[in-house]
This record gives sequence, structure tokens and C-alpha cells, in this order.
Amino acid sequence: MRKLTIEYPLSAKSPKIVWDMISNAAGLQKWLADKVTQEGDTMTFTWGHPWTERDTKQSRILEIAKYDHIRLLWDYHEDTPDAFWELRIEESDLTGQLSLLITDYAADDDEEEDLRGIWADNLDRLHRASGL
Repeated sequence: MRKLTIEYPLSAKSPKIVWDMISNAAGLQKWLADKVTQEGDTMTFTWGHPWTERDTKQSRILEIAKYDHIRLLWDYHEDTPDAFWELRIEESDLTGQLSLLITDYAADDDEEEDLRGIWADNLDRLHRASGL
């Protein structure tokens, strides 16, 4: 597994605004998937619409620290618990600017390139949905 880290500068001044977009099903549904539901510590992500082909994946919340980060594990990575994905709010000590730090894992170079493209699209949707 190859660790992938992406830093996305945010225009938000408050970690609370960012936290609301990354820490719960309603916030994630605005930019990460077409539908997100949560039951206990499991989130279900669905891409696609009922009249099209759909893809559904589940992710278990491993760790959550309010206004800081959420770490999850896809159900298809259960056998490699180090292959988590994480959304972390970082604040620059120098400028005070907030960034979203994304950690994900790819199996190989090809998958890493695909993941970077997927996250770029997701971050574009985050910006359009929230102005962050």
C-alpha cells in the first residue's frame, strides 16, 4: 500500500464550518458522494442515482476528534487496517490559514493516479458546495 497525502487550502476561517462538512453524513453528502448515511460508527456512501448504475461502499469510523480529524476504514480494506482514509483540519502557525489534509492509500502507481483524480474532483465539489 502506498500512502497518499493531499493538502487543500481552505478559505474558511472557522474549523467549525469545515468540521460540519467532513464529520457527518449530511456534510459529506454535499461533496463526497451522492448519498451518505450513518448508522452507529458505519457510514454508507452511494455514488450514482437510482435510475443509473450505482456504487455503494461502507466505511467504519476508527477515530474522531472534534474540529480536528475523522479517520475511517473502507470495508474492502478490513484486512489492512493501516489503509485508513482521513480528513484532517490543519491550521498554519504562520498565517492561521486552514487546510484540509487528506490521507488515503493506493495499492499501486496506477491506483494512486486514479485516487488523486478522484480527490481533485471531490475537492472541486467541496468548493462549489460550500465555498471552502
